[in-house]
Amino acid sequence: MNVLVTGSGGLIGSEAVRYFDTDGNQVIGIDNNMRKLFFGPEGDVAWKLKKLQEQTNNFTNYNIDIRNKEEIDKLFTQHGFDLVIHCAAQPAHTKAEEIPILDFEVNALGTLHLLEATRCYCPDAVFIHMSTNKVYGNAPNEIPVVEMESRYEFSDSRFYEGLDERCRIDQCTHTLFGASKTAGDIMAQEYAHSFGLKVGIIRGGCLTGPSHSGVELQGFLSYLVKVAILRKTFTIHGYSGKQLRDQIHSYDVVRAFAEYAANPRPGEVYNIGGGRSNSASVLESITLVEVITGKKINYTCVDKPRKGDQICNIANTKKFRNHYPNWSVTIGLEEIVTEMVESEMSRLSKHYMC
Repeated sequence: MNVLVTGSGGLIGSEAVRYFDTDGNQVIGIDNNMRKLFFGPEGDVAWKLKKLQEQTNNFTNYNIDIRNKEEIDKLFTQHGFDLVIHCAAQPAHTKAEEIPILDFEVNALGTLHLLEATRCYCPDAVFIHMSTNKVYGNAPNEIPVVEMESRYEFSDSRFYEGLDERCRIDQCTHTLFGASKTAGDIMAQEYAHSFGLKVGIIRGGCLTGPSHSGVELQGFLSYLVKVAILRKTFTIHGYSGKQLRDQIHSYDVVRAFAEYAANPRPGEVYNIGGGRSNSASVLESITLVEVITGKKINYTCVDKPRKGDQICNIANTKKFRNHYPNWSVTIGLEEIVTEMVESEMSRLSKHYMC
């Protein structure tokens, strides 16, 4: 099988490359290291792409900008793709306000170029679009919550397992990032409905893992681990650090891709996350990282939350699990953090040895 992975140097993209390469497929990647442009040296993924080249058997990366339709079309004419996994994106709320046109071009126009290339050159391919729960904007904040000692919780027991795909996406604040991702999400659905492409939309929440190049603006848990190890100061934005998130390892996300690819349901949208068992507030995450690293984290709190920030968001994955009963979350939160700490320590050790 010929597999295309966009954003091949990113968290989910690199995991997809490893997964499908190990499974014996020919894997083509697209990544021009734009994350370094967005976030500076801390966002640089060149090291990860180099590592992928060393560790894989059938992986080739192309330095292509997904906004470049001519280059995308050229790549698709050269390769008959059976599976397209679209992970490339500008991923940060705050950065989107600084670069609104670039943000929209990457997240919406780039997605359109890939969908159209699939339609024109490999219409039988399965197309998986990596979307985000930020398409729901701050609509989840209308659900009543109760403040507890270290976290907020939904006060309505109907939301114990989290938010499902019926949460509305209009009449709320998305941020510019959320809006551009929503545009790509809807367009991906429409290519399934209008042209019959085998498109599936995965709306992820807090995606994480040892391959995450986390920065202050994006990649909360990865950045928190770096802060602990480097003894920096972490800034909590709003809600006294009690905002609730569920974390999912990139491997479990890619396992969901594989399940969908084997039995595509065109036009479906799915929430994917770590669920109730992998949920933690910012404060609880700080405590967990402190325990695993043995290092006290210095942090400060500002009263103002990030624009459009969701107070509580746990992904209800019941729909995906019903459609794909072989899938479940296999890596728990403590194991995720332990793996990230070990990876970051190893990376720093190699850096200082050079």
